[in-house]
Amino acid sequence: MEKKLKSWQGWLLFIGTMAVVFVLGVLAASINERRAEIASVMNNKKVEIKGIEAVNEKFAPNYPREYETWTQTADTSFRSQFNGNQMVDVLEARPEMVILWAGYAFSKDYSTPRGHMHAIEDMRHTLRVGSPMTPDEGPQPATCWTCKSPDVPRMMQAIGVDNFYKGKWASMGTEIVNPIGCADCHEPENMNLHISRPALIEAFQRQGRDINKATQQEMRSLVCAQCHVEYYFKGDGKYLTFPWDKGFTVEDMEAYYDEEGFADYTHKLSRTPILKAQHPDYELSMMGIHAQRGVSCADCHMPYKSEGGVKYSDHHIMSPLAMIDRTCQVCHRESEETLRNNVYERQNKANEMRNRLETELAKAHIEAKFAWDKGATEDQMAPVLKLLRQAQWRWDFGVASHGGAFHAPQEIQRILGNGLDKTMQARLAVSKVLSKLGYTDDVPMPDISTKDKAQQYIGLDMAAERQAKEKFMNTIVPEWIKEAKANKRLADKI
Repeated sequence: MEKKLKSWQGWLLFIGTMAVVFVLGVLAASINERRAEIASVMNNKKVEIKGIEAVNEKFAPNYPREYETWTQTADTSFRSQFNGNQMVDVLEARPEMVILWAGYAFSKDYSTPRGHMHAIEDMRHTLRVGSPMTPDEGPQPATCWTCKSPDVPRMMQAIGVDNFYKGKWASMGTEIVNPIGCADCHEPENMNLHISRPALIEAFQRQGRDINKATQQEMRSLVCAQCHVEYYFKGDGKYLTFPWDKGFTVEDMEAYYDEEGFADYTHKLSRTPILKAQHPDYELSMMGIHAQRGVSCADCHMPYKSEGGVKYSDHHIMSPLAMIDRTCQVCHRESEETLRNNVYERQNKANEMRNRLETELAKAHIEAKFAWDKGATEDQMAPVLKLLRQAQWRWDFGVASHGGAFHAPQEIQRILGNGLDKTMQARLAVSKVLSKLGYTDDVPMPDISTKDKAQQYIGLDMAAERQAKEKFMNTIVPEWIKEAKANKRLADKI
């Protein structure tokens, strides 16, 4: 009996060993096939590409699958509960935001973003960049182009990074013409992932880190972190800078800005030196469980596809909710409905806090204006302005992030909760100032129930803004495109 048992154990061991060998062999074969496929593509290029190539269409012959899926970022058919790839007028839906951004270009125009292929046209169209009729006009610097096109690293190489940032936005209108694409994330010659924007490299250097030592998996997030981050324009040269020197949290960046004495603008109503958050997507995602478990941005936003035995990354970058079977369900075994509702549950809870914060913060700015109008002094208002700056920074940090309520739900709730606390403290401080000035009634609130009413209240002439933009789009933009084509900056078919 003992001999039979040992014999069976031997056979089981042998079978198990052979199974492991078989699996390893399959994996090795798969890896070798993938390497062979890559080598085949690299060795059989139909078009030789060298240097910085900004025209995305030139990559299509060599990488047809990736290119085809990239063109699908032009699609605007997806809509989830809170976002999607459609352009939605956020100010129309949330007129309190007009009040929060009074004195800043975002109070004129703010819509949800569309896919990468729309980056250039959407930027030309927004009222935030003004309607410059000459290369030297307009409210914005050329720095605003930085994340919108592979033409940016080309121009930085041509004229220098400093000189690129120093110019006016309109001065680059004939040069920055191709939307976010291949060369932004890939070395054109070999398609290795690379960092094409200096700000990320410089941020790492100031932290004592070498970005060249990043792993391949880290690079699958860092190429996104070139743009999907918080940043500001430093000094008169408008040098694009990431405020990461003290850390990634909302408090760390606030401390950095306070030390720099920086403010994006002075609020038109409350006179608060405001910090305008951009889109701290990478920072917040790094605080969430997925990033902590080694999941990259590309794992969820660019999942793999298989076609004819070929496995490649889907370059139709969008919400993972649009393709749950290839994103969430790669790791999670629950149904699509369950997984989608898990996301919506987190977003709904964050949105509840956001709604309350926006309402109270708008009131706080209006009450601060009322106090100034009643004769409040700078010394009396200093504590109020400090609290308003802190409150709005937290609101904007939480709201500006794309997907933050899912990436790091606990952190978003903490940030928005702290923002509401700061807001209520500011309103209490204003009431004390008004009491000292002899006013104890409720502050009268204007009708800001619509975007138009809110914009009128803060003194915007939107008819003139839209008229100027129409003239700009009909006269200047066609000339930009015509010159770009003449200089071979755009593909002929465009």
